[in-house]
Amino acid sequence: MMGFPILSLITFLPIIGMLVILFLPKNQDRLVKYTSLIVTAIQLVLAVVLLANFGYSSAGVSDQSTFQFVEKFRWIQIDGVSWLGTVKIDYFLGIDGISMPMILLTAFVSLIATISSWNISKSVKGFFMMFLLLDTGMMGVFVALDFFLFYVFWELMLLPMYFLIGIWGGPRKEYAAIKFFIYTLFGSIFILLVMIGLYFSAQETLANGTKVFTFNLLALMNQSNYLDSGILSAANPHNLRLIAYIALFIGFAIKIPMFPFHTWLPDAHVEAPTPISVILAGVLLKMGTYGIIRISYPIFPDITRDLMWYIGLFGMINIIYGALVAMAQKDFKKLIAYSSISHMGYVLLGMASLTTIGINGAILQMFNHGTITAMLFLIVGVLYDRAHTRGLDDFGGIGVQMPVYTGFVTVAFFAAIGLPSLSGFVSEALVFLGAFSVSSIRIIAIISTLGILLGAGYMLWTLQRVYLGQLNEKWNTLSDLDSREYVMFIPLTIVIIFLGIYPSAMLDIMNTSVNTLVNFIANNANSISLLSGL
Repeated sequence: MMGFPILSLITFLPIIGMLVILFLPKNQDRLVKYTSLIVTAIQLVLAVVLLANFGYSSAGVSDQSTFQFVEKFRWIQIDGVSWLGTVKIDYFLGIDGISMPMILLTAFVSLIATISSWNISKSVKGFFMMFLLLDTGMMGVFVALDFFLFYVFWELMLLPMYFLIGIWGGPRKEYAAIKFFIYTLFGSIFILLVMIGLYFSAQETLANGTKVFTFNLLALMNQSNYLDSGILSAANPHNLRLIAYIALFIGFAIKIPMFPFHTWLPDAHVEAPTPISVILAGVLLKMGTYGIIRISYPIFPDITRDLMWYIGLFGMINIIYGALVAMAQKDFKKLIAYSSISHMGYVLLGMASLTTIGINGAILQMFNHGTITAMLFLIVGVLYDRAHTRGLDDFGGIGVQMPVYTGFVTVAFFAAIGLPSLSGFVSEALVFLGAFSVSSIRIIAIISTLGILLGAGYMLWTLQRVYLGQLNEKWNTLSDLDSREYVMFIPLTIVIIFLGIYPSAMLDIMNTSVNTLVNFIANNANSISLLSGL
């Protein structure tokens, strides 16, 4: 695999697919759909090839030599820019045990979402072009190791998601799309400002000995690269590191979404078409937590350590608040949206522990939530396609009418609750083990367990109201799953059960990198605190 640009291929393949669709003749909807299906299927194959050639013992995190499948060359260089000297931006891609699960998740969920898009009939060509552009943006975020490049991919997602909700969404689609756009753009401005601050605070040395300001994430993790006068240097007595950390955290927290920045998500989910809800919940929410783990934690380890209690607190709020509001919902899709807010709280809680077991649990929860929630939104989509309503009180007893479908529903619901032998249990258990082991957030972890009870409450209540009991005669003509829907549900079910029984398949991928990250934060937090005189 050495020398073959597999990361560029897996990232930009959807763009190639998008250009192919652009030049397809009008009214060739079927051809457009098959083109998208082939592209996303090849992307999943490439992700599996990456996994097959992945070195489990390579740490990554802050050391370029231990990143895998690295692609690096000079992307932008401008010489002689007044006091700046040389402006240098690299095209820098690479993966480690933290990004590998996210690449697998993105490729897998994108393929499932493409299959679920088969019923799209409005402006088919435009829909799939936007969808593939979104796919490139998502994949790019998980492989970029240059902050500028990361930001380009981060912003690239904004436009297609805006149109996918705003054109193909429900009755209040314009409102939901604009709300999503404003919230995300607001967060992006914070990320941009911190990125610029970091750029002017650190330098890296080129091969010819020249020192230049840098966007290289790995260089930004090394405190020896920071200028004493740099605005975000720990050695600068007037540094603004705390403010920068909070700004960066908010930028990523909006995407998670973390309370109180969550209100865009239920609106976006309710109005978005089913495949876009699948992508939004399955992959996009993970970008916020990934950004914190990849960028915030190793660049600001001292502040991460100092604020871990507050990160845990917001995790707890997400867990309990999301679950309570989910319980009050009458709309099936809105219930799943608030359950996503609750389940992303577990990720934050695991991250707050700053332990190997807790962060392993958090990343595993990111993957597991991606597959479980994708399945939950597909479940709602199948029902809506047939009944044209999402009201929980409109149904009753449809398990009799759709027994196979209800079987898949039961698996997804029990996985979301965190039942043993299903994937959700393992990740939540590891999160709590990690959080319990840290005395400062132990109380937060204890209170957060209430979320498990509340989750079981709203999930089982929904199961009872919609699928069990006497069949509402109104729905005695509903048909069970067709072959396309089987193709959507079976792979997700297999993954959920497999990772419930054998979680090491995923944990082994991330363990070395997470362990390295935890040690990196602990070691550098102390040295930076000494440097800043705290």
